[in-house]
Amino acid sequence: MKKVFSVLLLTLMFSACKDSNKKNNIISQNSMNTNHNPLIAESTLPYGAPDFTKINNDHFREALLQGMDEKREIIENIANSTEAATFENTILALEKSGVLLDRVRNVFSALTGAHTNDTLQAVQEEMAPKFSELRDAIYLNDTLFQRVKTLYEKRVSLNLDGESLRLLENYFEDFEIAGANLSPENKEILKSYNSRLATLSNTFNKTLLEANNAGAVIFTDKSDLEGLSDTELKSLENKDGQGWKIALQNTTQQPLLQSLKKRETREKLFKAAWLRADGTAQDTKAVITEIAELRAKKGALLGFLNYAEWSLQNTMAKVPENIFELFEGLVPSATAKAGQEAKEIQEMIQKTGGDFALAPWDWNHYAEMVRKAKYDLDENQIKPYFELKTVLEKGVFYAAEKLYGITYKARTDIPTYHEDVLVYELFEENGDPLGLFYGDFFSRPSKRGGAWMSNFVDQSKLYNKKPVIYNVCNYPKPVAGEPALLTYDEVETMFHEFGHALHGFFADQQYPSLSGTSVARDFVEFPSQFNENWALYPEILKNYALHYKTGEQIPQELIDKIKKSGTFNQGYSLTENLAASNLDMQWHTIGSDTKIEDANAFEKEALHATKLDVVSAVPPRYRSTYFAHIFGSGYAAGYYSYLWTEMLHHDAYNWFETHGGLTRENGQRLRDMILSRGNTLPLEKMYKDWRGGDPKIEPMLKARGLQ
Repeated sequence: MKKVFSVLLLTLMFSACKDSNKKNNIISQNSMNTNHNPLIAESTLPYGAPDFTKINNDHFREALLQGMDEKREIIENIANSTEAATFENTILALEKSGVLLDRVRNVFSALTGAHTNDTLQAVQEEMAPKFSELRDAIYLNDTLFQRVKTLYEKRVSLNLDGESLRLLENYFEDFEIAGANLSPENKEILKSYNSRLATLSNTFNKTLLEANNAGAVIFTDKSDLEGLSDTELKSLENKDGQGWKIALQNTTQQPLLQSLKKRETREKLFKAAWLRADGTAQDTKAVITEIAELRAKKGALLGFLNYAEWSLQNTMAKVPENIFELFEGLVPSATAKAGQEAKEIQEMIQKTGGDFALAPWDWNHYAEMVRKAKYDLDENQIKPYFELKTVLEKGVFYAAEKLYGITYKARTDIPTYHEDVLVYELFEENGDPLGLFYGDFFSRPSKRGGAWMSNFVDQSKLYNKKPVIYNVCNYPKPVAGEPALLTYDEVETMFHEFGHALHGFFADQQYPSLSGTSVARDFVEFPSQFNENWALYPEILKNYALHYKTGEQIPQELIDKIKKSGTFNQGYSLTENLAASNLDMQWHTIGSDTKIEDANAFEKEALHATKLDVVSAVPPRYRSTYFAHIFGSGYAAGYYSYLWTEMLHHDAYNWFETHGGLTRENGQRLRDMILSRGNTLPLEKMYKDWRGGDPKIEPMLKARGLQ
């Protein structure tokens, strides 16, 4: 993908278990028997949305190869032109190259992440090094670079408009960062590193998806699942009727640990998640070690002390030292609060008759008891008020209407890649079309874990394109006839991912590579995290939090309890996030001569060195062995961005609170000054101009209950 590191570099990602899709894959499995490939021709559907009634899995290889050939030919023509370099024949020509490839990759990436199968897996494996080779053929082409460099050096005299100048500067910086200044010999070494890393990333994602599926825990004794509701039990029933199957989420902690009463069951489920890719047939330790060591060598080859130094160019953080400074400022408070929480939980264990020391698999279960005792709030009390479609339409969309004037219409005539996917057309306040939105909310074996946003069609004035955007989540799918009821965390996730979508929908750029979410990792999460704030905003909450049976509005008493419990368990939450963020940085600040003999020992020492293991019952949100963000996606040396942008989003919400809250005027100002700007301005300047100054960390600490 060429957008959203957040949302994630899917083109090198995710393969499937061997037979998960043979029955439920809507896309035609028939072999090609026609010369017409619908991926090669532009779709005639509204907004250029992909026509999944025509797309065959076997179409992708041909279309991708043709797209790569076309792009390579265009690049060679630009580089070898005898005409003097101009913005039009070099920079604009680069921007316009690869139209077919981009269109096909957008669809291919969506399916390999959200609904993959054997055929796509094979294509993915073949294409991963080819994508890398094509990128190197562009950014390590010295003849092409010299044309770009010539224009960059005389950029002031070119009299370009602001966005065109930004495009030129971005291309020049991209070439330099990619290694355009290396010697021919070192370029060949870099190409070998890049190709191998592409293959390893694909291997990691393939193995992890298999590990997630193979790691599902099956129970045959119903008493082991004491604590789960009848609805939950029904949704977990094996298709063959033999027992109950709990699928693994991509995080360390698993949602059902909160409800399961048997300690042995909790331990079994937790350890299945913890060890899914460690010591199993799907072990990833050798893969992640090789990835980290190769990245370190790549960083050194490019002139940096480590991979993180190289990777952090063009981010807000700039250098690893600034990230470690952020960590150092948060770790003491986070672990101290987590320690206090652990003490309360241990007291609850003893109060309820337990005679054991708190372990990670106990935390969520007893923390929920503590929450009930302190705030009289039971998750099962509030879930009936959070029905998925109502949350989406009367919550997420309603907030967008109040802030930005956006309205929606369900579209049942647009084909999708899976029967669960919802499609909506969005409109501006004056009725002008804004774009298409796809919502794919339920988990399945063919979908990787987590939640993300990306585009089928990218906005650009250059091609007169409006965006076609999708959100993907992994909520448990209810059995037929039952409502999809969400936890409050899942509600926040829906608001979060739609925040990414708004960033994409409001894009107003001439050039697609600067459009929407094409910004640095440590800024792209700001619009999404900021959008979470409206989930609990009184006017929004009362509009969507309606009991799925009675339609009654959520009582103020429950709202008060949700708000009062807002800082509950924040020590745990922040510590697990810091632990994962620290692991990422430790893996990516090793030197080029470092040899990692034992991935588990490396992980243990990384946590110990930064004092993130002082509360033993708080594990990292992701272990290294299943940390897809950094080993299978675009967040290497970038997972810190969630904390970085958390500071921004709390600071931004603080601005809203002091300027009248949720109003059209405030929403329009944010849209005009940030959400619609894409990557056309320096991100620090964009935020400071909107905010009227530098962001402050105090609102974040207050929200976390650390101040």
